Amino acid sequence: MAQAMHGQSSRPPISLLSTDGKPHPLQDTLMAVTLVLGAVAFVTAFFHNLHLLSSWAGLIGIGTGLYGQFISATTRERFALIIGLGASAIGFMLGMAHGGLFGGWLG
Repeated sequence: MAQAMHGQSSRPPISLLSTDGKPHPLQDTLMAVTLVLGAVAFVTAFFHNLHLLSSWAGLIGIGTGLYGQFISATTRERFALIIGLGASAIGFMLGMAHGGLFGGWLG
């Protein structure tokens, strides 16, 4: 009866942050870049004089996050990408409200 305790499948239990057991270096890199850019954009958006940094970091974070969502393979990657995308979007919008991407350099 010991085999009854282990179940029929040899797969690990399903978790929100589980992976498929394969390496995904590009997706993991995009996930990390999106999270870092989202954090930078979100934090700097609360300082009016850092609008250039927050708007550019947010814009690039949105781009990397969207591409990462397009090629993501696991739930772990998608979950982290959505967090980074949200922070990037908030930072981008507040940066645009405080002065925009060019801050008056182009007229």
